[in-house]
Amino acid sequence: MNIRSLTRGDGVVIGAAVLLFIASFLDTFDCSGNNCDDVPTAWDNGSLLLGVYLAGIIGAALIVISRALPQPPKVIGFDLGQLGVALTVFTAWSALGAIFDPAGSLDVGGSVDAGTGLILGFIAALLLAAGAVCSLIVPVFKAPLIGAPKPAANPYGTQPGAPGGYGYPGAQQQPYGAQPGQPQPYGAQQHPGQQQPAPAAPQQAGGPADFTPFWFAVPVARPLYGEDGAPTPIAELAPGTWYLAVEQRGPGLIAQTQDGRRGILQDTSGIQRG
Repeated sequence: MNIRSLTRGDGVVIGAAVLLFIASFLDTFDCSGNNCDDVPTAWDNGSLLLGVYLAGIIGAALIVISRALPQPPKVIGFDLGQLGVALTVFTAWSALGAIFDPAGSLDVGGSVDAGTGLILGFIAALLLAAGAVCSLIVPVFKAPLIGAPKPAANPYGTQPGAPGGYGYPGAQQQPYGAQPGQPQPYGAQQHPGQQQPAPAAPQQAGGPADFTPFWFAVPVARPLYGEDGAPTPIAELAPGTWYLAVEQRGPGLIAQTQDGRRGILQDTSGIQRG
């Protein structure tokens, strides 16, 4: 499981599920009648427990699992994430009904108001449904929950003891597409005592001989297609996460994700090199 694929919306879903679990142990209703000595919790009411609290917690778990797994399984043709979102919306709807009728079919012999467990559960159910839906449609909630990790100390193509790999943060940067050994643009920094690389022999741009793997990040979410040319994306590159470009394929790049999958990034405009 890759927890770095979780989004901010997933973080809201996880927090709301924890709050919903806590609310299930609190009083279901407040009453002022004669039969209010032992006020039940959600665990004393099977329909309330299954329809509100457990349904929301299970929905949150399905959303997180579908996001963390590289290839989440499907249930009766539906994606786990889709089922999870549907369960969170159902939870909020059921919690609203419980607020209007706290006692349900119970005869408590007095006026009944919603208790702490129902009120807190209703708030948690609303946050749960909002986080699940917003993680699909709101760009802010699509951002990664955990920041991008720093690239490894020795990226592919770097010799031990070298000052830095091509494209590694802290190494001397070159514009995307520039050949190793070409003159730096005016204003490029040069450390004292650092030798200029010898001019490289002219080679065909984009060939395998002149490509060195480097780390990069995309400015916006972009699809990653399979190397076999299939039109269906195999993954989505998220902004704020480092990916490794291992090969150039025409105008695109062969990129490797955090979980080891490889595919073609067709749109390389605006990418940020590490």
